[in-house]
Amino acid sequence: MAEWSKAPAWKVGIRGNSYRGFESLSLRHFRTERGTGTTLLSPHGASARDCTAAARVASVDTIRMAALLGICVVNLPFMGLPTEQAMFLPEAGPDRLAALTVAWMFQSRFFLLFSLLFGWGLQVQLASAARRGVAYGASYARRLAGLALMGVLHGLLVFTGDILLLYALLGALIWPLRQSSPRTLVRWALAMVPVAMLALLVVAPYLDQYADASLPEASLSGMPSLGGSYVEATRARWADWPGTFAMLVLFQGPMAFGCFALGLAAAKTGFFNAESTGRRRLARWAPWCLIVGLAANLAIALAPTDESLAAMLGLLALPVAAPVLSAAWLYLILWLDDHLRLPRVLVLAGRNSLTAYLLQGIIAGALFGAYGAGLFGKIGQAGLLPLSLGVALAAMLATGAIAQRWGRGPFEHVLRMITRGRLRG
Repeated sequence: MAEWSKAPAWKVGIRGNSYRGFESLSLRHFRTERGTGTTLLSPHGASARDCTAAARVASVDTIRMAALLGICVVNLPFMGLPTEQAMFLPEAGPDRLAALTVAWMFQSRFFLLFSLLFGWGLQVQLASAARRGVAYGASYARRLAGLALMGVLHGLLVFTGDILLLYALLGALIWPLRQSSPRTLVRWALAMVPVAMLALLVVAPYLDQYADASLPEASLSGMPSLGGSYVEATRARWADWPGTFAMLVLFQGPMAFGCFALGLAAAKTGFFNAESTGRRRLARWAPWCLIVGLAANLAIALAPTDESLAAMLGLLALPVAAPVLSAAWLYLILWLDDHLRLPRVLVLAGRNSLTAYLLQGIIAGALFGAYGAGLFGKIGQAGLLPLSLGVALAAMLATGAIAQRWGRGPFEHVLRMITRGRLRG
């Protein structure tokens, strides 16, 4: 999920976001557990039963589904265009408008939502383990190891912008904070903003050099290209992946970790309960988040790429402006979920987002590689924008259909087996 901006080389993406208080649980959102066994309390008042029920909140699946769409919109240009064409705004025309739209409204927004739900899911898993009276540390370590393995394979064989390995590393870092209070977790999230700013400042001077090293003429000089055969495209990914992963760690790592912390706080405070205090606060602030977020992120997308003060301010504003707009998108997604009934196949895709995410890259490879349709470099940003929505929808429909037939996605099944230690021997 490499989310580097299509405009300035320094405009790097960092993609998720908000939370609240665990008061009463809404029967409209949660299915009641069978039986009346003892309710175990997790730290700071959230019951294990409550947190486990939260795993079935339909709105979470809807948020994942929306995040999958946004992530595909951001990632597809990096799969279908040479690096410098994907990173920079075109000079003019429909391609510039499309790239500007992505940089303005998608870049660094939906990744943050995905990261929020990762932290939320950790608390749900911890509460489930507490309810069953079992320790979760060993299972969590196996889960992160499985996620890391999938990330490495995905990055080398499908898409160098993979985010799974980074999530595995950040998942290990968030573990010591699992029993922290929501207030402490929010402080950790806020502390990541200046860390993200510093990371962008440190890496910014090297981004132009990175883009220059990926000129479209590379394939003509004997270097492997993503538009070649599968073997050639894989060689290109192997060459690019170490540098790409280093960029992801610096650009996306701090903000992703902050959203992990927010997601953990969200589960502890019952954010996705429709009547929660946090949900009501988000509703009050959402209009301002939308207005300020759209204005600030448009200014960032249009900021110059030179070493001017305006360029520097745009760089420093990104870790603040992106989460603000993500908060607005989060509210809109929740509002739509309250008023629309999505087809079950799409809900299942959101529930099995790992498979849907990995399928996006597999489908894109078949479209752009010479081993498939061979469209690499042949479609501009204006064409890639609607195509990305089609790829995301195809991946979700396939994932939902598989989940309807077999209960879960294939990659969720593999990760589940690893988590439970079923692959040994």
